[in-house]
Amino acid sequence: MIKIGVLGSGSMGAGIAQVAATAGHEVILYDSNPAALEKASQKLQKILNRLVEKGRLEDARAKAIFARIHFVAAMEAYQDCGLIIEAIIEDLAIKKQVFKKLESIVAKDCILASNTSSLSIASIAAACENSNRVLGIHFFNPAPLMKLVEIIPAIQTDSAVTKNATEMIEAWGKLTVLAKDTPGFIVNRVARPFYGEALRILEEGIADVATIDWAMTEIAGFRMGPFTLMDYIGNDINYIVTETVFKAFYFDPRYKPAFTQKRLSEAGYLGRKSGRGYYDYSEGAAAPQANMDRKLGETIVDRILVMLINEAADALYLNVASKEDIDLAMTKGVNYPKGLLRWADEKGIEQCVLGMDQLQQEYLEDRYRCSPLLRKMAKEGWQFFDEPA
Repeated sequence: MIKIGVLGSGSMGAGIAQVAATAGHEVILYDSNPAALEKASQKLQKILNRLVEKGRLEDARAKAIFARIHFVAAMEAYQDCGLIIEAIIEDLAIKKQVFKKLESIVAKDCILASNTSSLSIASIAAACENSNRVLGIHFFNPAPLMKLVEIIPAIQTDSAVTKNATEMIEAWGKLTVLAKDTPGFIVNRVARPFYGEALRILEEGIADVATIDWAMTEIAGFRMGPFTLMDYIGNDINYIVTETVFKAFYFDPRYKPAFTQKRLSEAGYLGRKSGRGYYDYSEGAAAPQANMDRKLGETIVDRILVMLINEAADALYLNVASKEDIDLAMTKGVNYPKGLLRWADEKGIEQCVLGMDQLQQEYLEDRYRCSPLLRKMAKEGWQFFDEPA
């Protein structure tokens, strides 16, 4: 069994290390910050102990998992690794610098992967002389619990590298989807309207935060409303991903960030981790009450849902991923109640086109342009999962 390297001991890196060690691999977890390594070690020990207390893991197995993870402060410890997964700050220049250094340490057949959620894999790979061994392996947080992993080959990536990496991640008990190397890949591209359109509705004064969250959970069936979820992720992180996707798509208005979220980030209102975001998490703070007007709620749901469906359809139209992988990514990566393309079939393709056209006619913004695929499907009478023979 090959040795796995994980670069970065934050919550994502430590989680990936736990997944690999649980699958039986010896893991080298590196961080340049000794304090971060110590924190990761203590946190991981606490997580494994909790699993033992809950009866989900035997004590001997928990000890064996922890013993397989080596916390190191020197990259040279990676020299015998067969796969290295980088999980550091979302900064392209830093990532390229790290990959260049990695290549000087590891063996020629070592696979180098980035856990980036939205940056170009081709750009990262270009930092390496042997760029065909580089690809994206994007886990979702928390990595030990979330089943989905996006596999993203760059245009330089050797097909055998993609195959080997996919098989290994699936052997760890994960569900993989194959995504084209485009901004946001599948999940962080298709999910943008869940946040962006909710923020637009808020900024227009159509409904408040609590009402929008109520509509999306109680009527649409999402596990979390968009504002609860943004507070959970962190407004700083969510905003940066939106801004990165917006810039990477040449400032396409569909991905335009919201000033509301930018200002909250600037004020330090990051969500749960700072005690305040769209909601106030301080002790004794009163929870805002939603306006449970059913008609208003359905208007909110229809608007956000049609934008999500349109984005999923466009991802299929532009060959970002297969229809099966798009729906799998959204249900397993961000826990959507249904796959968006199956939801489109259920809602009716013509209704989706009508919804998008009504928004564009009202606002006259390119943000609301309908996907050519949806329009063609409505014209031809097709469904995503019921194509004509």
